[in-house]
Parts: sequence; C-alpha cells; structure tokens
Amino acid sequence: MAIHSQEQADSTTDLLQPEERYNNTLPSPTKDHHCRRFLEILSYVCLFVGTVVASVLSRFYFQHGGSNRWLATLVQSAGFPLFLFPVFLSPSSTSRRCFNLPRHLFLLSFVLGILLGVNNLLVSCGTSYLPVSTSSLLLSTQLAFTLVLSAVIVRIPLTFTNLNAVILITLSSLLLAFQKSSGGDKLPGESWTQYYLGFAATLGAAFMFAAYLPVMEIVYRGVDSFRMVMEVQFVMEAAATALSATGMAMTRDDWKENWDLGPTAYWIVLGATVLSWQLCFMGTAGTIYLTSSLHSGICMTALLPINVMAGVFIFGDDLGPEKIVAVVLCVWGFASYLYGESKKNEDDVIKGHAENKGVVDSIERKHGSVDAAVENV
Repeated sequence: MAIHSQEQADSTTDLLQPEERYNNTLPSPTKDHHCRRFLEILSYVCLFVGTVVASVLSRFYFQHGGSNRWLATLVQSAGFPLFLFPVFLSPSSTSRRCFNLPRHLFLLSFVLGILLGVNNLLVSCGTSYLPVSTSSLLLSTQLAFTLVLSAVIVRIPLTFTNLNAVILITLSSLLLAFQKSSGGDKLPGESWTQYYLGFAATLGAAFMFAAYLPVMEIVYRGVDSFRMVMEVQFVMEAAATALSATGMAMTRDDWKENWDLGPTAYWIVLGATVLSWQLCFMGTAGTIYLTSSLHSGICMTALLPINVMAGVFIFGDDLGPEKIVAVVLCVWGFASYLYGESKKNEDDVIKGHAENKGVVDSIERKHGSVDAAVENV
C-alpha cells in the first residue's frame, strides 16, 4: 500500500509539475551569467594587457639590435600551445571531444591562420620601420576599416557618427603620411623609403585585421562553446606559426646578430613577447565571441593613447604637432563613434518602451484591462 501511494505521488508530480522537473535538469541561469561575465572580464584583461605589452616589446626587440622580421613574426603565434589551458579548462555544452572540429571548420581555421601569419609579418615590418606611437596611430585605422567591412560582411548599418569616425581616423593617417617636412618621426639611420614601406605595411596589417574581425564573428556563430573558440584559435595560431617558421628557415638569418643586451635579456624579451601576443589573441577571440567584432575593434582603438604615450616615454618617440593633431583626430573619431552608439541605445530603449505601451493599450482596448485578459486566458 505504501508502495502504491508512493507511485501515485510520483505520477501526480510528473503530471502537475513538468516545469519544475525540466528546470532541475538545466544549468542554473545565474551560474551561466556569472561564468559569462567572468569570461568577458578575463577577455578584456587579456586584450588590454596583451596589446600594450606586445606592441612595446616588439619595438624593444628592434630597438636593441634585433633585425630578423621573420623571428618577430614567429613570436606572435609561437605560443599557441598556451591555448591548451583554456581548451581543457573551459566547460562545453556538449559531449564533443576536444579538437574534434568539423572538417570544414578545421580547414577554414587553417586557411585563416595562414592569412593571420601574413598579417603578423606586416605588423613586424611596420614595427621594425616605425616608432611605436606612429605604428599605433596607423593601426587604429582598423576601426575605420572594421566599420566599413562590418557593414559589408556582418550587415551592421552605417550611421552619420560612424562615417564621421571613419573620416576623422582616415585624416589622422593622411596627416602622418605627409609629415615629411618635420623630419622628426623617422627612426635614426632610416631612409624615407623604409619609412613609407613600414607605413604601407602597417596600413595593410590594419586592413587585414579589420577584415579578420567580422570574418571571425561569422565563424564563431557556428561554434557551441568558449572551448571550441579556443580550439579554432589554436589551429589558426599553429598554421601561422608554420608559415613564419618556414619563412625563417628559408632566410637563415642569425637570430642574435646585432643584439646589444646579452643572451639572458634576449630570451627574456622573446619569451615575454610570445606570452603577451597570446594574451592579445586570446582576448581578441573571447571578446569577438562574447560581444561582437566591432566591439573588439573599439576596445583596441581605446588603447591608442596608452600606446602613443608608451612610445613617447619608453622609446623617446617624437611628439610633434602633426602627431598630436593625429592623436586628437583619432580620439575625436573614437568619441564620435561612442556617442553615436550611446544615442542609438537610448533610441532603442525608447522605441522598446513605446512598443510595449502600444501592446498594453491594444490589450486594454480589447479586454478592458491586462488583468482581465490574463483571466480570460
């Protein structure tokens, strides 16, 4: 009899409380929210720290006698095994085994990794020929490129404030290109041909990275977890490393030919550079996946004043009037974009409230009140 009563109670519970049983099988929404928030904060920290430190150390290598651009390219991706830590430590929403990527996703990641290796080479060329402050200003043009390419690839609408930001940032780059009369931005012993080669390489890197951001946003729409994002990034970094290692083997340059700080400092700088670049890429991937490609580009542009000041105080970069105006134009463009996004968010909130009020008014006209409509249901 007791057994029968227990079965009847279980049956009643099954019939009357399906929502409660279903919710007990799902992860806690609060836990998921906290996990996502933690990953966002971690991605921001990795992006900010990695971007600033990597740009400074990359220039530091060339400043003290380093001359191998393929080596400077290699260290940007050689730390890809570090992605194994987030791969194995991050939870997954499926029972899929690690690195069991779909074939098409693996091939796409490999091809994108080769292109990333080319982008890294352009960054190395620009860093070797330009001061940190100048290369940072030029790399900030990736926001302008990202705005345009996001409109084309991800279908993000362009607004007046977005176009204003594109124009201002483009003007800042043109200003840097025509500052030859001052003669103060060229590195000692460098020709103007080398300067403009670095200028073109940095703009090319900014354009390629701007294309990389929205493309990766589309790629990440097909993944099921943060762990899978790290797996994709692992494959890309490995492909980029293979490209740079091949180029380095073909050039056969002496790694430490003109280094002037001793072997210990040499390996410390290289090791720290490897780590900082991986933090940068890890933060970029996490920010794209958790927010958007455009938001990731904005975060990197926000670091512009820090990079410029780092070049001035650490390497003694010239801060002439042209560069000051270029910084002002970049910050103005960035602020214009933020203002436009803020107004857009306010308009969306007002529009949402108006739509909700319209729905409530419609219900009240039909049923007399919302409570009466609920009772009828």
